[in-house]
Amino acid sequence: MSEIVQTAVLLHLPRNKKIDIEFENITYSVPNGRKAKKHVLKGVSGKLKSGELTAIMGPSGAGKTSLLNILTGFQSSGMKGTIKSNGRKNGSDQYKKESCYILQDDQLVPYFTVSEIMNMSANLKLGSNVSDKSKEFIIDDILDTLGLSSCKDTRCGQLSGGQKKRLSIALELVNNPPIMFLDEPTTGLDSSSSLHCISMLKALARGGRTIVCTIHQPSATIYEMFDHVYVMAEGHCIYKGSSKNTLPYLSTVGLSCPEYHNPADYLLEVASGEYGNLTDHLAKTANDLNWRGVCALPRLEIQEELTMDENGNKPVERNMAVTYISPTEWNKFLVLLNRSFLQLYRDWTVTHLKVILHTIIGIVIGLFYFNIGNDASKTISNFGYLLVTCAYLCYTSIMPAVLRFPSELPVLKKERFNNWYKLKTYYAAFMVADIPIQMLFCACYTTISYFMSSQPCEWDRFIMFLAICCLLTITAESAGIFLGTLVNPINGTFLGAISVAFMLSLAGFLVFLTHMSKPFYILSHISYLRYALQGLVYSVYGHGRATIPCPEDILYCHYTTPDVFLKEIGMANVDYWFCIGMLCCVIVFLRLLAYCTLKKRLSSN
Repeated sequence: MSEIVQTAVLLHLPRNKKIDIEFENITYSVPNGRKAKKHVLKGVSGKLKSGELTAIMGPSGAGKTSLLNILTGFQSSGMKGTIKSNGRKNGSDQYKKESCYILQDDQLVPYFTVSEIMNMSANLKLGSNVSDKSKEFIIDDILDTLGLSSCKDTRCGQLSGGQKKRLSIALELVNNPPIMFLDEPTTGLDSSSSLHCISMLKALARGGRTIVCTIHQPSATIYEMFDHVYVMAEGHCIYKGSSKNTLPYLSTVGLSCPEYHNPADYLLEVASGEYGNLTDHLAKTANDLNWRGVCALPRLEIQEELTMDENGNKPVERNMAVTYISPTEWNKFLVLLNRSFLQLYRDWTVTHLKVILHTIIGIVIGLFYFNIGNDASKTISNFGYLLVTCAYLCYTSIMPAVLRFPSELPVLKKERFNNWYKLKTYYAAFMVADIPIQMLFCACYTTISYFMSSQPCEWDRFIMFLAICCLLTITAESAGIFLGTLVNPINGTFLGAISVAFMLSLAGFLVFLTHMSKPFYILSHISYLRYALQGLVYSVYGHGRATIPCPEDILYCHYTTPDVFLKEIGMANVDYWFCIGMLCCVIVFLRLLAYCTLKKRLSSN
């Protein structure tokens, strides 16, 4: 990137407050077998200064990503040592709240345009002290600075790798964080895009930010752009200093880089042990000597652009440090709710396709059980329709739900870690947006199959029937969400299928409740499908239903009186509202349980 673009970053984005990070004697170990431990970091120390672009380098397994995760707070268990912020020993928690961590994979929802996702970021990060017009200016300024103005109306799923990387950075720049951590920002980019990305990061650092990134094997041009390099090998630091001081440092330990050889490549070869095991010696030398040098940073105090105010009367300092107030959780909830609805609408596999499929299946089931609901000779078959309805709604709700959160977990993890919102706010918005959609799917199937199978044409019975179906759909989805947050998708799908089969066996159709042994009858109370089936049976055959007609060509119909049928299957004393209450209780219990398991999974990853 040219100096013109670097200057643009300085002039357009507000100057940031300076935060220096210092870490001393950081050790980190992970379990290795039952009792043994593997030491990943072995007492590393260093200092990351504001206004500098720092690169953490090293071969695979050197511990660079582990160090970055510890500095960001992404990983804390198994770590020992001291991390200071501006000299304050207990300042690490504060700077972590003001920092952002951009992961190696660009986790972006593919259905939103660049402009839309930037507006969502602004509304989630900037509070009432920033007007809508100011937010628009900030967004346009960032997109223009990072070269993304031309793709404002392009959906994230259609962006190139370099554009996605820049957009990930742009999303975090909205609230002007003083510290930015990036894990392998050049992964997947070609040489030109990598150079553009690092040039942009260096220009952002010139605005007073502390920018730290891990990088595996940079080109010579990119390597020279780093103000500070922190090289690791086998959990030790073997060099910390300016990139321009690399060769003088190596010469002091008897290592001479061949002419026309990339210093970064040579340093990594040394770290990998290609010239002998020099790790311990280099680690001691790196701690004894300071090769950081004095970086020729521009004086930020005189890099302030003065512009005229709206009336053109007096100069206004544009580049002053800005402090933004975070929005309230209620405002964040509304933003997330709108985002959830928009995502559901644009993901045609979640909404449009499912509406069509539920409608088609409703017609198929209606034709299969055509006109049996008002035929006393086919009461048992109609009972089968009620069970098929329960099984269909249950399976089609629980299986997609098992896969829902695992697919959204990377985005949720990134945004929550970077303080976009609290988990409870996201979870509440998800439920409020999702439940009406599930009820819509249920209504498409239920309405068609109910009337095609000639169930009682009474609105009160139909509403009772539909209410049970909707609650069953939400209950099954709650079970799927719980499984999806508890285990991986493969195990979740298996456990979901097994759980539905188990619930069906205890529902009261495959074996009537009156025919069950006492232990299994008691066990059947844990089956939410039992309460759903009982509710459907009551809405169709209970509630004082009159005699069911028997066809003229049939000599005898045993179940013309609904009470006889209800008594025989053990559902004569069903309390409809008790079934409603039990399903609601199961929904609340499973949703709360899913929230707890989701929170635990996010904190453990």
